[in-house]
Amino acid sequence: MSANGFFAEVERFTGHPWRHGVLEPKVKEFVLLAVDAAATHRNGAGAAEHAMRAREHGATDDEVAEVLQLTSTLGIHACNCGVPILLEELDAAGQPLDFEEPLTERQEEIKAEFTEKRGYWNEFWDGLLRLDPEFFAAYTAFSSYPWEHGTLEPKVRELIYTAFDVSATHMFEPGLRQHIRNALALGATREELMEVFELASGIGVEAFAVAEGA
Repeated sequence: MSANGFFAEVERFTGHPWRHGVLEPKVKEFVLLAVDAAATHRNGAGAAEHAMRAREHGATDDEVAEVLQLTSTLGIHACNCGVPILLEELDAAGQPLDFEEPLTERQEEIKAEFTEKRGYWNEFWDGLLRLDPEFFAAYTAFSSYPWEHGTLEPKVRELIYTAFDVSATHMFEPGLRQHIRNALALGATREELMEVFELASGIGVEAFAVAEGA
């Protein structure tokens, strides 16, 4: 089997979005940085390389830091996955959460703050808001920091969320749908979103980096 032949196909595959894509080079590197730095992958060498390349394409240190801030929010998916299951099991145990009960004034305040700062509301937040509103308030402040202090275009932020949600090491469908929807509302095109998927698809080739020297 020809290794050179295979790696020629690797270059053809992973290089496609670079030859034919529509995103500017530094945004491509932001996407790859998010995929490698995500908690579900943690490829430190790859993340460092894409941070360096993003800077070579004109990204500032603050922009690179913002990509990492956005990627840090992936951890909340422990609640996005866990809370619905907890609610089902509470119901099965005869301890259901009463969703007919009106939100408290504080819960309404937190919901309004999240919607204002993040620009959307999804029903998958409803259970968390009722179970522990102050934790959700803390998440709102944490996840909103780059939106309040960063410089990246809002559309680019949503592409970054899309990148780590669609990655083969995560594949978090509820978040992926939400962030595709958000990106489209902010002006992203089908070509830009497809390019995010294409860039993230190259993660499989990192099998060779893991097995180097084997």
